Amino acid sequence: MPEPQPGNRQALVRITTAGVNRADLLQARGMYPPPPDAPPDIPGLEFNGVVESLGPQCSRVSTQQRVFGICSGGAHAQYIISHEELLMPVPQALDDVHAGAVPEAYITAHDALVTQCAVQTGEHVLIHAVGSSVGLAALDIVLAWGCVPSGTSRSSHKLDKARDLALRRYHDTNEALVFCKPDTFDEEVLKATAGAGADIILDPIGGAYFERNLNSLAVCGRLMIIATMGGTKINFPLDVLMRKRLRLTGTMLRTRSLEEKAAASRAFEREVLPKLASGELTPIVDRTYPIEKAAEAYSYVEQNKNFGKVVLTMSRTS
Repeated sequence: MPEPQPGNRQALVRITTAGVNRADLLQARGMYPPPPDAPPDIPGLEFNGVVESLGPQCSRVSTQQRVFGICSGGAHAQYIISHEELLMPVPQALDDVHAGAVPEAYITAHDALVTQCAVQTGEHVLIHAVGSSVGLAALDIVLAWGCVPSGTSRSSHKLDKARDLALRRYHDTNEALVFCKPDTFDEEVLKATAGAGADIILDPIGGAYFERNLNSLAVCGRLMIIATMGGTKINFPLDVLMRKRLRLTGTMLRTRSLEEKAAASRAFEREVLPKLASGELTPIVDRTYPIEKAAEAYSYVEQNKNFGKVVLTMSRTS
């Protein structure tokens, strides 16, 4: 089969590794149709690889350059055509496996916490599902930005590992760190903050945690909803919203326009990429699977066994 040809300001990338996300599982089941610019039968929201060829007027990248980026779909394949504005250079410090774990998780976390929530040094940030790939990227960013991290998970094993990661880099009193099961997060966060509450909550759960999230937020706190794994139906206490002057935001990368995705990528490139290059930020990879065993990788993620990113490795083609 001939290689696809990139168009204007596009590049053909030979994919080396690609992360697995829950959206890929849903798409494979026919429950999460991709946008019109993505293939309906090939999941994959992020990729790492090497530029094979350039289309007309493509000037941000060069052939044989290592690049990674986000896409609307199609990354679980040998090749992908990407607009040059979504491509970024891979730091030498990252091997291919760890580079494949970065784009979706770190751009999502950075865009949510830094760009949209304007996180400030010293703020208390609660991260739900902290052992997930986005959760751990958020924990990495929270620590790098000098904030106080907390996290929830239904897995005691993941909580212990996330707490250990935080303690290696957080040097204030350990009592300020809250890593707990979801059933008690509201009580634990209020206790740890002397009743003040969290400044920011990053939430991929949605409906199941909504009211307790509001109760756990500080005055002028921000709730950032990035997914709805716990449902979309809520009881909305408007009096809490008004009394605390809260800010509620929902976000999704996949459905954004090219210009919006490019803006998020450029912000990531400016503010996160140097920290990845220096080793200040370190992506966590749980395990890898060859692309031929993608179904096994999807099943592993679906069972919620992974602590960090599951990465697919692509076979070399001649």
